[in-house]
Amino acid sequence: MLLPYLEPNRIEAGCDEAGRGCLAGSVFAAAVILPPDFKNDDLNDSKQLSEKKRYALRPVIEREAIAWAVGIVTPEEIDKINILKASFLAMHRAIDQLAVKPEHLLIDGNRFTPYPDIAHTTVVKGDGKYLSIAAASILAKTYRDDYMDELAKEYPDYHWTENKGYPTKAHREAIRAVGITPYHRKTFTLLPEQLMLDF
Repeated sequence: MLLPYLEPNRIEAGCDEAGRGCLAGSVFAAAVILPPDFKNDDLNDSKQLSEKKRYALRPVIEREAIAWAVGIVTPEEIDKINILKASFLAMHRAIDQLAVKPEHLLIDGNRFTPYPDIAHTTVVKGDGKYLSIAAASILAKTYRDDYMDELAKEYPDYHWTENKGYPTKAHREAIRAVGITPYHRKTFTLLPEQLMLDF
């Protein structure tokens, strides 16, 4: 059973990211403030849910949340600042857009770059412990999946509709056969042997 909040008397936003381990595409993060009485038995860590369930929950979260937002950091930015900093920046960008300013942030993971003037608590595997982080994980994942599906229309060779940019065998074989796209993260090990690719 997921908990509604860590600090009941403060406006609390849950934050999570999607796409950190991918070879291609932006990293997405979401921030969600749920009402104190929010209940949904289906809500869980997005990785534990089917794609159909995630997309069914997204409009419920968007409708019932006090506030929600999605932040994005591009592959070019990831290559400049590294993926860990990019994940935190995506969360900051999501928090920036919230219509209601939170008084406390619940962050999935064990590290975070503090957001100005808002206290935070990091929670390892938080998307399986707190409703607001689980809700954020679903928004980040589904919006990123939509984005990768759009990129797949432009670059069908990489099977992004199936792998969403993660390092699957099919994705790596396409990189080996066709090379890279502008959406690939050039600072990542794109191939196990890291061939000299034409960047």
